[in-house]
Amino acid sequence: MRLYPAIDLKGGRVVRWLEGEVTRETVYSDDPLDRARYFIDQGAEWLHVVDMDKAFGTGGSNLDLIHAIAQLDDVSVQVGGNIDSVQWAREAVAAGAKRVVLGTAAALDAGLFQALVREVDPERCALALDTRDGKVALRGLDRSVGQRSEDIVRDARDVGVRTVVYRDLARDGLVIGADVAGAATVQALGVDVIVAGGVAGLYDIESAAQCGLAGVIVGRALYEGRFTLREALACSR
Repeated sequence: MRLYPAIDLKGGRVVRWLEGEVTRETVYSDDPLDRARYFIDQGAEWLHVVDMDKAFGTGGSNLDLIHAIAQLDDVSVQVGGNIDSVQWAREAVAAGAKRVVLGTAAALDAGLFQALVREVDPERCALALDTRDGKVALRGLDRSVGQRSEDIVRDARDVGVRTVVYRDLARDGLVIGADVAGAATVQALGVDVIVAGGVAGLYDIESAAQCGLAGVIVGRALYEGRFTLREALACSR
């Protein structure tokens, strides 16, 4: 199982948002490159990097920073940020993304999703499956969109996407425990699932590993010192 330290970029700084809301942020670093190097020194083989400015139109872009992080030795970069256009997908690839996380909103439009997958390459794509109360949801909305998770995952699988980033928005950034059980249910559909949102302790990592999940994205728990990346890596093996 892989561990993905999260680096969320906004205005050139590392931030974390609560429940995916732009108005509820905490700044953790003014030097994203230094933070990336620290995670690599701790043993990270992958980083989950999100451009929050592009994702939510809050001004500017962090593509230069993503490119700089992707050029660091001994690490692969998974890039997200509500990627819902061919142009944004191209930019992520050009910035050095080894894997591009296509947004939940894009997955609701079958034609758009297929175009994005063709642009990037199915093996380099992941589906972002954001949920709330067990149903598909979009950031910024306090309700589900009415579409079943299983249908979106099967549609993505049918066009060759084998990786899903499963996130419970109600837990995102709150360090109250990840929805490992929900992630395992999605993995049973025949995809590789990376669980995100709410990781609070090493027990989340151990539980995900025991369930056979493909990976865990860890953010606030690392930044607030609840455990180290080295400790998390040891639990993931």
